Amino acid sequence: MSTSTETSPAPTAGARSEFDRDTAVTLREPGVYDAELSAGWTIIHAVNGGYLLALLGRALGDHLPHPDPFTVSAHYLTPSVPGPAVIRTETVRTGRTLSTGTASLYQYAEDGTEVERIRVLASYGDLGALPDDVRTSAVPPAFAPIEQCFSAADNPAPRIPGSSAIADRLDLRLDPACVGWALGAPSGKGEMRAWFGLADGREPDALSLLLAVDALPPTAFELGLTGWTPTVELTTHVRCRPAPGPLRVSITTRNLAGGFLEEDAEVWDTAGRLVAQSRQLARAPRD
Repeated sequence: MSTSTETSPAPTAGARSEFDRDTAVTLREPGVYDAELSAGWTIIHAVNGGYLLALLGRALGDHLPHPDPFTVSAHYLTPSVPGPAVIRTETVRTGRTLSTGTASLYQYAEDGTEVERIRVLASYGDLGALPDDVRTSAVPPAFAPIEQCFSAADNPAPRIPGSSAIADRLDLRLDPACVGWALGAPSGKGEMRAWFGLADGREPDALSLLLAVDALPPTAFELGLTGWTPTVELTTHVRCRPAPGPLRVSITTRNLAGGFLEEDAEVWDTAGRLVAQSRQLARAPRD
């Protein structure tokens, strides 16, 4: 008989966070985890890529000997849908300060065949053991104060068919300079900036940074394109554990060509530190 146990961090206070509940994984056997993809994290008609990254990140954090994601590279192979999933992990190498592993998420098609949805290669370490020495030319992007930014309740939503359930899980405050798309007047600049938090008040940590880099509206919206912008590949670097409070997320696109665009994201915490960076390749929305 299986002695499966659910792996997720203890709640900080009060009710369990939706994020922790919906990224929980259950150990079926060594290296194999069962999960349930929640419909609460869908956008348009698919499960959000950042949520999926955090889900696989949690499974790898349980499987590998080191606790924190340092770099996570994911290839999104087929769209994920709400429902049961299986995550298979494998240790590639274990060292003193870093361990590397792979994880793949599978779901069953209607005919019963197993379909791989996403494959990840990641290196984990201990963010708490990193030295304090910081030498950087990076500076936080200019942001409007949070009280001057716009939440989903403040803006008319564009006419995009499908679910936007993820908006109810997040506390996003969009910079006024980046909301033209919601008003029918996109800026054309390929920029998106927002204060980021979870709607239930859960404080940020290394795992939620994997969600934050892919939680804002696509920069394609500010380029005048609307619709699903599926991620092809997403690489995230987690630089340190974030301080409590809302995060500042800035995403830019410099080049849309051949039906694909890149998105470069920076995540800054309330202490003014660059806590995460990412780059993804995505398909541009199709009319």
